[in-house]
Amino acid sequence: MASSSGTSSGSSLLQNSGSEENLVSLIDQRKRKRMLSNRESARRSRMRKQKHLDDLVSQVDQFRKENNQILTTLNITTQQYLSVEAENSVLRAQVGELSHRLESLNEIIDFLNARTGVFGDSAASGNFNIEPSDNFFNPMNMAYMHQPIMASSEMLQY
Repeated sequence: MASSSGTSSGSSLLQNSGSEENLVSLIDQRKRKRMLSNRESARRSRMRKQKHLDDLVSQVDQFRKENNQILTTLNITTQQYLSVEAENSVLRAQVGELSHRLESLNEIIDFLNARTGVFGDSAASGNFNIEPSDNFFNPMNMAYMHQPIMASSEMLQY
């Protein structure tokens, strides 16, 4: 380069040339170091990304297992609910039928009491005065009272 007197010397050019080579070498060295550092950083980033992906895949598998267990439990619970619901329907039908029978029997008792007084005060003493010719109290007329309750879950399904 130029000196303060305006002249150049050959030795200063050689020094500058060596200095420039050192500078270029230093820059190249920094570039290589930065490239290696960037490669290492990229490698770590890829490893983190892969680990995150593996964790997500594992989590998906776990959620699928849990979902299958929940679905199985739901199906079992649904079947139990349907079974209980069918049983409740049968019981409701039986309650209705028994209530109807009880109502009919109470009507018969009321009719007999009104007609003959059979189930009134004499019922407590065990003294029943029933005429054999009384057609209303004929056991053949009350055959339905000995029939089994006919309600079942099949009757109530739609």
